[in-house]
Amino acid sequence: MNRASLEKRPDEVAAMFDDVAPKYDVVNDVLSMGQTRRWRRIVVDAVGAERGQRVLDLAAGTGTSSEPYADAGIDVVACDFSLGMLKVGKRRRPDIDFVAGDATNLPFADNSFDACTISFGLRNVNEPKKALAEMLRVTRPGGRLVVAEFSQPTVALWRTTYTEYLMRALPAIARKVSSNPDAYVYLAESIRAWPDQDRLAAWIGDSGWGDVEYRNLNGGIVAVHRATKASAAPGEEPLLPGQVRLRRRTSAVD
Repeated sequence: MNRASLEKRPDEVAAMFDDVAPKYDVVNDVLSMGQTRRWRRIVVDAVGAERGQRVLDLAAGTGTSSEPYADAGIDVVACDFSLGMLKVGKRRRPDIDFVAGDATNLPFADNSFDACTISFGLRNVNEPKKALAEMLRVTRPGGRLVVAEFSQPTVALWRTTYTEYLMRALPAIARKVSSNPDAYVYLAESIRAWPDQDRLAAWIGDSGWGDVEYRNLNGGIVAVHRATKASAAPGEEPLLPGQVRLRRRTSAVD
């Protein structure tokens, strides 16, 4: 599979990531010109997890995004549907709990985590809205969601330049540094086809999350969305597993 317009069959997407797993993190650093490390730090800060809390890092791949939590003594579960990615991560960080799982049918009980996060993986899920609902299910009332995803630059000239890079320069660079350059053609097209910041914020709110907001990074190349699972207010009955209470507020922060 190398076209974002094709149906995202989980087995094909997983096989693609299995193939690129050994050099995935190195290639990402090259293609992003080192920006992935900054983006990961911003995501960790947005999650705001503390010792004693439990974090689900979905689409964690080799666990690079999970390492800051583990290093801080936070209980983190690195979940991905690519066994190849998980094996690479487990060899490097045997102290992290790596779990194979489908984002649309998570293998965790209701209200299991204090926070859920997914970085640059939601667009590779065949049913992203279902994945957002699943993350809501496994997050405790009052818990947090953080989604980092490629988005749409907010300035027209920058948007044109970025699109040219995605469709021309990125595949050319991938041919030099990756064992499977066709995978990066797919990834580039999936980025171009992905909804913009406001539409993703609407998806998150429609999935039952409240207090939805986002922050643009690098002029909108990436957007970090944050939201909260509603908890009982004074005088309200506590939520039962699987229930949600909507208090939606959507705002944009550049």
